[in-house]
Amino acid sequence: MQFIHIESISDPRVAAYTNLTELQLRNKLEPAKGLFIAESPKVIDRALAAGREPISLLVEEQWIEGMAREFAYIDEHWGPDVPVYVASEEQLKSLTGYRLHRGAIAAMRRWALPSVEELCAGARRVAVLENIVDHTNVGAIMRSAAALEVDAVLATPSCADPLYRRAARVSMGTVFQVPWTRIGGDDKHFWPWKGLEELHNLGFTTVAMALRDDSISLDDLVDRLNCSPNDPSYIPKLALIFGTEGDGLSHHTIANADLTVRIPMSNGVDSLNVAASSAVAFYATRVRD
Repeated sequence: MQFIHIESISDPRVAAYTNLTELQLRNKLEPAKGLFIAESPKVIDRALAAGREPISLLVEEQWIEGMAREFAYIDEHWGPDVPVYVASEEQLKSLTGYRLHRGAIAAMRRWALPSVEELCAGARRVAVLENIVDHTNVGAIMRSAAALEVDAVLATPSCADPLYRRAARVSMGTVFQVPWTRIGGDDKHFWPWKGLEELHNLGFTTVAMALRDDSISLDDLVDRLNCSPNDPSYIPKLALIFGTEGDGLSHHTIANADLTVRIPMSNGVDSLNVAASSAVAFYATRVRD
C-alpha cells in the first residue's frame, strides 16, 4: 500500500470522498465516475471478498494498524500501488458529517451489472424493489435477502442505488453477496409493463405485496409454493414485488401482477414498513426442500 498523509480535505487526491453528506450529489457523481463508496471495515471486507476493486482508501490515522489484514489482502490481489490517504478524526468527520466507526472508507470500482436473464438463470425466488427511495430500507432489504436466501434482487430504474454508502452500510456489506441488477437498466419506462412481461417470460409468478380487497393471504401463497407440483395452483418460481414508501406499489403493477398478496395484520395495524414486510415475506416463502 502507498500511505499518503493529507494536509486538507480539499486535496484533489481525495476528491472522490468530498461532499459525502450531499445525497443527491453523491447519487449522481458515483455512477458517473464509475465508483462507489464503501464505509466501515466490515463493508470494505465484504466488498473485497466479493472481488470488488479498490481505487483508494481514506483512513483515520489511529486505525491504520487495525486494518493491516485488509491492506495485506489488497496488496496480494491488486498490487502495492493502491493509495491509502491518512487523515485525522476531524478531517474525516468533516467529510461524512459524523464520527466514523473504526474510521475507514474506500472508493471502489463499480462493475457491469448482469442482465435479468443472466441473473435469474436457475433462480426460484427473486425480489423486485419498485421505486424504493430510502437507502436505509434498500440496505435492510438486501440484508434480509442475504440472510433468508433470496436468489436475486431486481431494482427498478427509479429505485435508490443499492451501492450508495448508507445502503451498503445498513446491509452490512451483504449488497456484495446478494446477486442484483437493474430491471430495465436506466429506462424509466421499462417498469412495470415490460418488466413484468420479462419476468413472466422467464417463468416467474409475479406477486404484488399490497393491501387490496382482492388480495390473498401470505399463508395462501405459502401453500401454493409447497403443494404438489401436480397441483394446478403450484408456483415453482416466485417474484415478490415491494413498493415505495408511503404510496406502495403502482396501480399498474398491481393490475398486471399474477397475484396480490397481503400479510395478515392484528391489533388495528394496517401495514408494516417495507423493510419489515420484505423480511416477513422472505422468511415465509423460503424454499423448503
